[in-house]
Amino acid sequence: MEENIKEIPYGVSNFVTVVEQNQYYVDKTMYLPLLEKQPRSLFFIRPRRFGKSIFLSMLRAYYDIAQKPKFEARFGNLWVGKHPTPLQGAYQILSLDFSRVSGQADRLAINFNNYCCGALDDFAFLYEAYYYPGFKQEMKEQPDATTKINFLDRQARNCGARLYLIIDEYDNFTNVVLNEQGDEAYHSLTHASGFYCDVFKMFKGMFERIFMTGVSPVTLDDLTSGFNIGWNISTEPEFNRMLGFSEEDVRQMLQYYKDAGQHNGNVEAMIADMKPWYDNYCFAKDRLDSDPKMFNCDMVLYYLQHYINGGKAPEQMIDPNTRTDYNKMKKLIQLDRLDGDRKGVLRRIAEEGQIVANLVTTFPARDIIKPEIFPSLLFYYGMLTIVGTDGQRPVLGIPNNNVRKQYYDFMLEEYQEKHSINLERLMDQFDAMAYKGEWRSGLEFIARAYKENSTVRSAIEGERNLQGFFTAYLSICNYYLVAPEMELNHGFCDLFLMADLTHYAVAHSYIIELKYLAVKDSDSKAEAQWQDAVNQIRLYAAAPRVEQLRQGTQLHCIIMQFRGCELERAEEVQM
Repeated sequence: MEENIKEIPYGVSNFVTVVEQNQYYVDKTMYLPLLEKQPRSLFFIRPRRFGKSIFLSMLRAYYDIAQKPKFEARFGNLWVGKHPTPLQGAYQILSLDFSRVSGQADRLAINFNNYCCGALDDFAFLYEAYYYPGFKQEMKEQPDATTKINFLDRQARNCGARLYLIIDEYDNFTNVVLNEQGDEAYHSLTHASGFYCDVFKMFKGMFERIFMTGVSPVTLDDLTSGFNIGWNISTEPEFNRMLGFSEEDVRQMLQYYKDAGQHNGNVEAMIADMKPWYDNYCFAKDRLDSDPKMFNCDMVLYYLQHYINGGKAPEQMIDPNTRTDYNKMKKLIQLDRLDGDRKGVLRRIAEEGQIVANLVTTFPARDIIKPEIFPSLLFYYGMLTIVGTDGQRPVLGIPNNNVRKQYYDFMLEEYQEKHSINLERLMDQFDAMAYKGEWRSGLEFIARAYKENSTVRSAIEGERNLQGFFTAYLSICNYYLVAPEMELNHGFCDLFLMADLTHYAVAHSYIIELKYLAVKDSDSKAEAQWQDAVNQIRLYAAAPRVEQLRQGTQLHCIIMQFRGCELERAEEVQM
């Protein structure tokens, strides 16, 4: 019956809410026995919107002694309901979410103390029956978080209570301090007598088990220098698929809602539509060839909700709510110290799609200024994923179009800050490109912007810089998936504009070849370069896969030749 169809849990991070209010849950409980075999204090890093909070909520519901009577109702239909571990319902849980702590440096210690005090008072209210009458009142009377923690430690030891500490977004406000208030404020927070470091030292030895999640390991090294018992399982092979959705998870979910009459889409076509945008995450090098790649789970739910509401895929494949995540990432990489090599790394990744780099599993905040650390930081933020190996080192690549668009946005904002152009006018010209095949005005508009952008002009890097500039501005056009350096007939075309026919009735697609001449180059060199480009682009257009890529649209092969920052020649090559 329709009233029994499971709701889509978009934006819901509470496991109990999901299972008790008949929402769809992708079972991750089979990982609980594996976690119990690990050291008892664990760190687990995953990108935002990958299901960390609901996983922690599930941990709490499973291990909480106060929730033990509800085990069968909540877990009976899940894997662990049929394979419970001896530790089920064995702990009193102190659950902390540090995303709730914020503020300027002068208020941060106060806000942190107030938050922890409230959490400890809630703990005493929940578990008073396991201590003695008046326990919650005594806890409430303790003057600060440090005293409350010491009080709990003593009473738990006296009563033989087993304590489990769960922390969500342990790195949240420390990263905010690092981004917005600088290294000095950060250092005082996490070192010496810093209150944040002090509280972690107190946790040591007090809790039988600890599980902490975050987005980056920037603070991990600083905290463990005093905490020194944390075990990082973020890149361990057996936990590669613990968060996110596999393709089979997605298929089962889509089929469930189709069978329930909620949509009439073709399940395999829907998966094919989502894969280029949300899929392709791998977090363990050793599982690159054996495990399926993982989808960003929030994005899948966003897509499915749109499909059920409107009977088709969302017009914007990227969830607008992820803009907050983009802004947090932007702050981190736009610190003043991240100029030069750091921006060079971003641009290189955007243009080439990947980078070979050692994956650093933990690093102190002082090391994020090092260019060799930066790819690892991007990996933890979900901006890169493991796509291959080069000898012993992993090849880190852009996982999907969703992330690729963010790289282009970084580049576009940098260009626009230096010399803004009218993007609305450019969008009008993209209409003509997509529906009428009138390409010249739009591409020449971008060429003029390239000339006028003083930052680009003063730091010309030849053809590579030119390609990055065009890629950034073409990426604002939703009609196309912009594919730089696409391999065609054993060569790599500069840009392939592949029509997004799932969402728009685009009639024209494009191969664009960009050529760069130094100002002093001769006319004969220019002509020879042009003829080489003609031969190249004809070879690209004849590649067998082009027929599939153009999807019935009319293909235009465009060569644009620049001398310095000036567009010298632009023509369409007839096939």
